[in-house]
Order: sequence, then structure tokens, then C-alpha cells
Amino acid sequence: MSEPPATDQNSEYSGRSLELTPTQDVFNAFNSPVKSEPPPDVPTPTEYDTLRAQLKEKPHCPEGWLRLVEIVENSGELPKIRETFDALLKQYPNTSTAQIAYISHFLNDQETFPAAEELFIQFLRTSPCVDLWRFYLTYVRRINTGTATREIVRKSYEFALSHVGQDKESGEIWSDYIQFLNSGETTTTWEEQQKMDALRKVYHRAVQIPLDNVEHLWQELETFETNLSRITAKKFMADLSPSHMQARTTLRQLTNHLQLLFPPSTGPPGRPDIFLPSLPTFDTSERTLIGKWKNYLKWEESNPLELEEKDKATLISRIQGVYRKAVIRMRYYTEIWFMAYTWTNSVGKTDEAMSILKAGMEANPGSFLLTFTYVEAQEAKKEFADVHATFDKFLAALRVELEAVEARTNIDTNGAILAAINSASTSTTEAGGGSNNSSFNTQSSDDKPPKSSELSERRTEYGLAYIVYMRFGRRAEGVKSSRTIFGRARKDRWTPWEVYEAAALMEYHCSDDKSVASRIFEKGLDSFADEIEFVLRYLGFLISINDEKNARALFERVIATFPPDRARPLWERWARFEYQYGDLEAAQKLEKRIAEVYPSDPPIKRFAQRHMYLGTDAIAARDLGFAMARKSSQPSGVARAETQQSLLGNHTPGNTHKRPSSPDYRKREERGGGDYSQGHKRPRPTSPPRERDRERESRWEGPSRRRFSPQPPPAWERERERPPLPPPRVPDRDEEKNRGPILPPVISWFIGELPAPSLFDGPVFRTED
Repeated sequence: MSEPPATDQNSEYSGRSLELTPTQDVFNAFNSPVKSEPPPDVPTPTEYDTLRAQLKEKPHCPEGWLRLVEIVENSGELPKIRETFDALLKQYPNTSTAQIAYISHFLNDQETFPAAEELFIQFLRTSPCVDLWRFYLTYVRRINTGTATREIVRKSYEFALSHVGQDKESGEIWSDYIQFLNSGETTTTWEEQQKMDALRKVYHRAVQIPLDNVEHLWQELETFETNLSRITAKKFMADLSPSHMQARTTLRQLTNHLQLLFPPSTGPPGRPDIFLPSLPTFDTSERTLIGKWKNYLKWEESNPLELEEKDKATLISRIQGVYRKAVIRMRYYTEIWFMAYTWTNSVGKTDEAMSILKAGMEANPGSFLLTFTYVEAQEAKKEFADVHATFDKFLAALRVELEAVEARTNIDTNGAILAAINSASTSTTEAGGGSNNSSFNTQSSDDKPPKSSELSERRTEYGLAYIVYMRFGRRAEGVKSSRTIFGRARKDRWTPWEVYEAAALMEYHCSDDKSVASRIFEKGLDSFADEIEFVLRYLGFLISINDEKNARALFERVIATFPPDRARPLWERWARFEYQYGDLEAAQKLEKRIAEVYPSDPPIKRFAQRHMYLGTDAIAARDLGFAMARKSSQPSGVARAETQQSLLGNHTPGNTHKRPSSPDYRKREERGGGDYSQGHKRPRPTSPPRERDRERESRWEGPSRRRFSPQPPPAWERERERPPLPPPRVPDRDEEKNRGPILPPVISWFIGELPAPSLFDGPVFRTED
């Protein structure tokens, strides 16, 4: 009789362990070799398939498109060629070099000519490119070689010149047209006269346009008229001379503009390179290029040919073609699209202007400039349904961008975490200790996106779209519509706190409802209680509506949730309210609390701030001598010396200083826009810190209080601890020789009478702009 199986300590699991005891069959199954079935025959994706898949995901890749075109052209398969070029021209419309390459594949066989003609009809309708029209005329003359079809060729030339005849590069078309007319055979005197009249009209039109061969055409015209009649030649040439000279002058200016915008092609003569614009990076070279385009477009709008009112249609046609070429070349620069829309709308072509905006939005779906321009134009037309659809599409495009930024942020964050883990594990292993069972719990919330500077900036911009959307709803359809839009925004995980503030202030100012506004702020506090700026806005709003009870309750509720380094703006905002509108006992109690949180702050600092108003600090200026110390540190002679050096031009780049803001202008900046509204301008990342920010940091110890801080006191502490200035050093003779020229006494006296640069109270322009 066999022994009973030993029972486990956990009796409730003993039965289960018996049931899970593996049998010999199971052991054999585990030990037997695994028969791997051969994988099914999956065709290896070709380079064409791979590129097509990549370009569907990331269509803004010029190098990928060019490589794909090269692959399909080498294959010679018309279906693939058609599919590739259709996709390419959908991404980059009106790219003439790609259109010519596309049509060329259907001109090798006469049976495919109908397909080529369909493409000509499709492309020529909106193309401003001379090379495509020239290619079209070559095809027309190729299939119309007989005498009976000369009228078709003539109409084709007139059709082409009516579209691109004002272009500088169309000189070759004008020359070919003249040669075509001159080659016509005549049998009667009347036909010969008709031929001469037609040639004269074409010549007269061409020599008044800044074409690249306008001087050669003028010489041909002079020879043509002289051969007909010397008497009439002088009259015709004298009448045309002013316009021709103006065209030649304009041609020189035009050449200077265009050679900076259209670099010469590096491709073979028969097949120029396909130019595909890239997404902008807005580096120095691209900003310079945008400036050159803007200068050129404004120059064209200024009517350099000095065309009269009777030729206004010619001027409009000319500028219209220029803008069409500009938006093709600068497809992803929305400022150029906006200029094209503005000019087109100003000449009365409203429908075409709206078409330009739609094309620009299709090329740049995330453009705030074009979207806001379009929805305002549609709102003026009472097309409210289209405005709603446009905002929905725009917000969807912004969400896609936000998700892409979030994905990049998560990858970077996870990479940094893994690097830190590997580094820590390596150091632990080297030290001979540590546990292999350590676990890292990463919490990811779908409700709140991860925090990063780029993502925060994009979220703020996303919120701006919702704010503008709510403004439209209130203007066009009333407060109910704006509330509906805000309700949608509340359910969006990307909505920032600015949307809640905008909705609350809209209710307060437009509906005069304090309770609804306060409830919106409270709802926003549920999601953004850790955003110090939102809390400051909410606190400022309660103070502005004189709701002291709720303002005090809000301050006491949130002040303990922030660490001291972040809570300083809240302390100072509430202190400013207590100093101005509270009683002395409450102010002293608050100062005591602040001193406990910030023990390094000197007591006189808080006392001085208690007696400030709009930046005026008489204690620091008069009692502590800060104003006199500033005057003594920079006497009037220093300002005179700086002025002399600026006139002589002996300054070095390292010693260049910007003009500081005047005291009055600084006060206006520090006042802000009221109790709960901050300034609308945000400091750019590349901008240097303002003078008042540097002065503010030098006044008191502790972190900077930025734009929402109260008016800071003067830097009397730093002035008090500053060591005395060393005595002036007597220069050597060699230094006196190298000092440079000395101004005459009269000029020195005049410069000394000029006011110091610090007294300037006008607008200050940043040189980097």
C-alpha cells in the first residue's frame, strides 16, 4: 500500500497541487522537438512599396518623393507613373517641372496623346509657370503642322500670352509667336497688309513688357518698321520709346529681385530638377528668404511699370501671376498666402481670394493665420455653418500635432528614465550590492498629458483656438453657443486653463453674471490647482469683483499646496491687496507669515513694499539713498562720453548696450492690465531678459517674481554692500595716442547739453526684430 501524499502547509491548495502534477505524457510532450511549420510565402516589399507607405504617413518629404519618381520612371510602367505623379501633384500642386515630366510619359506614343491633352487641360487652368505653357505650345505646333491649322496655333499662342505674357521668362514665347506670324504665306496685298498689322501689334505689346529679351525685340521692331516705311518708323518708335525705356529699367530691378528668389537649376538642360518645397524651420536663411519675397511682392504691387488706369487689367493680371508663383514656391509659409489673399481681396476678386485661403489652409492645416482669416471672412458673410466646420477641422489638426509632440516627449522621457536606471544599476553592481527585485512603477494618466515646454506651449495655442471659437459663437449666435463650445472644450484632455479663464471673463463681461464666472473658475481649479498662473488669475478676479471673502478663502486653501519657491507670487499678490485695502493688523500678521516662509528676506523689504504705489518707492529713493547712489554711479560725464563714442563709431560689439527703458515707461509696464489681467505680450524664448527684470533680481534675494509679481522695491541692499569705486587711473602716453580723435570744444558742449539716453520715454524698438 502506497504512502499517502504529503500535504502542504496550505491545505486549501493541496488538492489543486495534486491535480496539476504533470504526467509522463506531458513530460514527453515538452521534451519532444517542436515541429516548426514553414512560414507562408510573404513577398518582400519592394523599395517602391516601402516609399509609398512612408510617404502616406509623412508626405512632407521632398527627398522621398524624388526617389519615388526616379523608381517609377526607371520602371516605365504607366500605371505606377500615373499613381505616383497624381499623389505628388496632390501634395505639391502646380509644380510645373513635375507636371512636364508627367505629361512627357504620354507623348512617346500617339495612342496616349488624349491622356496628355487631358493633363494639359487639368494643369494649364491654374498654372502661372512659363515652362509648362511653352511645353504646351510645343505640343500644339507638333500636332498642327498644316496650313489649315495655323489659326489653331495662333489662338494657342494668344491663349498662352494672355496667361503668362507678362512674365519675364515669356520672352521666348513672344519671339516664337512673332516668327510664327512672319512665316505665314500670303497671296494678295490685303493678306500681306493684314500680316504686317498683326506683327506690328505683337511687337508693340512685347516691347513694353520687361521681358528677358526686350532689347532684342526692340531692335527687331526698329528693323521691321524701317523696312516698311522710314517716315512711319520714327513716329511709331517715338511713341513707344517712353514705355520701352520704363520696361528696360524695370527689367534691371526685376532681375535683381528674382535672382535671389529663383536659384539656377542644376539639372540637365532637357530635364530641369523637380523643385519641391520643404517644411519651414524659420532659421536665419529662411527668414531672410521670406523678407526677400515680401520685398519683391510689395515692389510688384507698387506698379513699377507705371501703368495707367486704362491698363489696370494688365497690372492686375501681372501681380496675380506673381502671387501664384509665390505660393507655389513658398507653399508652407503662410505669410505669403496671407499677402496673396489680402491683395486679391483688395482688387475686388473676393471669390478668388477665398479660393486662395482655402488652398493655403489645405497646404497648412495647422495655420492660425489662415484659419482665423478665413473664419472671419465667412462670419462676415453669415456663413456660420462653414465657420463651425472649419473650427472642427482646425482643432482636429491641432490635436494630431499635440499627439505627435506627446509621443516624442514620452520617448525622450522614457529614454532618460532607462538611461538613469542603467546608470544606477551599473553603479550598484560595481558597488557589489543592490537587489534584483526592484520595481519602478510609472504612472501614466490619460486625463493629463505629460509636462514639457513644447507641449505646454502647444496646449496654450490649442486653447487659443477654442477661445477664438467661443468668441465667434458669442458674436454670431449668442451666449448659448459660446457655452456649448466651452462645454466641448471641458471634455477635451488638451484644453489648457486659459480656456476656463476666457469663458469665465466672457460670462462676467458679456452676461454680467459673477456667479457663473466664479463657478467656471472653481471648475477649472479642479483640474488646474497646480497651475500657479491660473490660481493667480482666479484670485485677481475675485479681488476685482470685490469678493474679499471668497478671495481670502481661495488664498488660504491653495497657499499650502505650493512649495515656497513657487508660492511667492501668491504671497505677494495677496500682500499687495492687504497693503492697499486691508487694515494694519491684518497686514502685520501677513508679514509675519511671509517672514516664516521666507526667513532670508530682510524686514525692511516688506515694510518698503507696504508703502509703495505704482512703482513709486520713496523709502528706497529718499531714505535709503538709492536714487542718489544711482546718480553718483553714472555721472553726466559718462553719458556725454557714451554719446561721443557713439558719434565717433569707436564702440566694439562686446561693449554694445541697449537703451534702457525710461522710468515712466517702466512703470507703465509694471502696472499690467488690471487686477486679474496680465499683459498680452509674452517674452520670446530668444529675447534677452529685460532691464527691469535684471534690476528686480538685483534688488532682493530670492527667485525672480516675473510679470505677475507686485512692484519690487529698489536695490538698496546691493548698493549698500557695493565696495567703493577705485580711483581713476591716469592713462599712459601710448594710450592717449591710441584713443582716437578728440571732438572740438563746441561739439563737446553741444553733446553735453543733450539729454541723457535714460530720459527717453518713447517706444523702444528691439534691434533683433
